[in-house]
Amino acid sequence: MRFVRVTELEEDFFAYEELEEIAAVREIIRAVRRHGDEAVKRYTSEFDGVALEELNVEPSEVEEAYCEIDEGVIAAIEHAARNIRRFAERQLEQFEDFEYEVAPGVFARQKITPIERIGVYVPGGRFPLVSSLLMCAVPARVAGVKEVVVCSPPSHRRSVHPAILIAADVVGVDEIYRVGGAQAIAAMAYGTQTIRKVDKIVGPGNKYVVSAKREVWGVVGIDFLAGPTEIMIIADKTADPKTIAADLLAQAEHDVEAIPILVTTSLELAEEVQKEIELQLRELVTRDTAGASIQRNGMVILVNDMQEAIHVANEKAPEHLSLQVGRPQDHLAELRNYGSLFVGGYSAEALGDYSGGINHTLPTNGCARYTAGLSVKDFIRLQTILEVTKEGLMVIGPTAKTLAEIEGLDGHAKSIAMRMA
Repeated sequence: MRFVRVTELEEDFFAYEELEEIAAVREIIRAVRRHGDEAVKRYTSEFDGVALEELNVEPSEVEEAYCEIDEGVIAAIEHAARNIRRFAERQLEQFEDFEYEVAPGVFARQKITPIERIGVYVPGGRFPLVSSLLMCAVPARVAGVKEVVVCSPPSHRRSVHPAILIAADVVGVDEIYRVGGAQAIAAMAYGTQTIRKVDKIVGPGNKYVVSAKREVWGVVGIDFLAGPTEIMIIADKTADPKTIAADLLAQAEHDVEAIPILVTTSLELAEEVQKEIELQLRELVTRDTAGASIQRNGMVILVNDMQEAIHVANEKAPEHLSLQVGRPQDHLAELRNYGSLFVGGYSAEALGDYSGGINHTLPTNGCARYTAGLSVKDFIRLQTILEVTKEGLMVIGPTAKTLAEIEGLDGHAKSIAMRMA
């Protein structure tokens, strides 16, 4: 890991990193729009090496999946889903229908309406990202989404990994398709002969999936454009270098582009963490990926005090922020920008990834300055309704008429004036 003093940080450390534009993605999307299933199958054969006959996963395949997965894994999926559901249900309680008389005879209402149909993208790749499906589909179900669709690459024996199928079954997913990559995003956005278009697409993916989500935004809603995963740990001399090293490596093993950062007031702790990383890497199955990430992007930022550490965190707005200091509660109010915050030495970031109940689909690349992680709010619409009586019209009409005239919108002004007359 690279050691730098806070005063040595370069300006681009805090800058937004522009996402790569991939011309091939646009071509894939155009082809899927024009040719539907045929294009999806062609690109699946080209990129995944699988010649698909049918895109959809049959219920019988889901039933067979239960015979392939250990009961302990199934129990863990169910346990994680319960905790995610409990937290999402509590979130939903914060949104409710209401009517408010903002002025005499002027009734403004809020109505909570779920999105009709959403698509969840679940990466296949080296490992089945079961947790990503749970994090996206559970809050959608709690929000009341009628139809939940899952697309995942045919990376396991020419189909979707059985653990993903079981997670989809536990959540109650309506449709599953063995399609991945940009072609899956295009299919969900525009529809094909087999896959009906959705209203919103959520879920993580590689740079091709992210690029595709950017291209289809507007046609459908998306959660956000997530870049490489990030963790920033703020620690002082009281922290445990072993667990800090473990947390940094846990994030680093996601991808060689992952960004693991330690911000500390203690040079001694930083050096101990460096030694621990080297020791733990030797025993880590994913050491090639984690080691490359640590080497490429790992950083220790040495600060003079907690105020400097907090400033760095608020400016960087990391996806995951961990606070491992002697008195963490003293600093919570000062920390403002993060995807999720993990307080204290026992609150491993990995718990948030799986079983803590909070959602792990989080903003990266500094976007936590203006948005938060996925939640039930992403699957509902706060619709507004206005009902005005004759009395209410005379109260608010003159104001609206005056503002319309200032803006030069004569038709607006007249539509109000004729009612007042």
